[in-house]
Amino acid sequence: MLGIENALFGVLGLIALGLKIWALADALYRPAPYFEAAGKWSKLAWVAILVAALVLGGADFAGLLGIVSVIAAIVYLVDVRPAVQALKPGNNPYA
Repeated sequence: MLGIENALFGVLGLIALGLKIWALADALYRPAPYFEAAGKWSKLAWVAILVAALVLGGADFAGLLGIVSVIAAIVYLVDVRPAVQALKPGNNPYA
């Protein structure tokens, strides 16, 4: 039974790590002016938050730092990413 629990925690850890990497890669890809045009924190702030989440949280999802880092990645992917993604080239006066 313990082997199944360890495998489950391993898979959930990899999912958490993938989520953080995806959020960071997306933040690095988006143009900096789009963040402020969308009314969000700056690109530098989000990249710093997501790098800290990746470094401090790693593949952990159960400890305090793991939970906080997963929440940071989820907030970026659910709130910031759609707002920044909605700004297309030509529609953004700040680009």
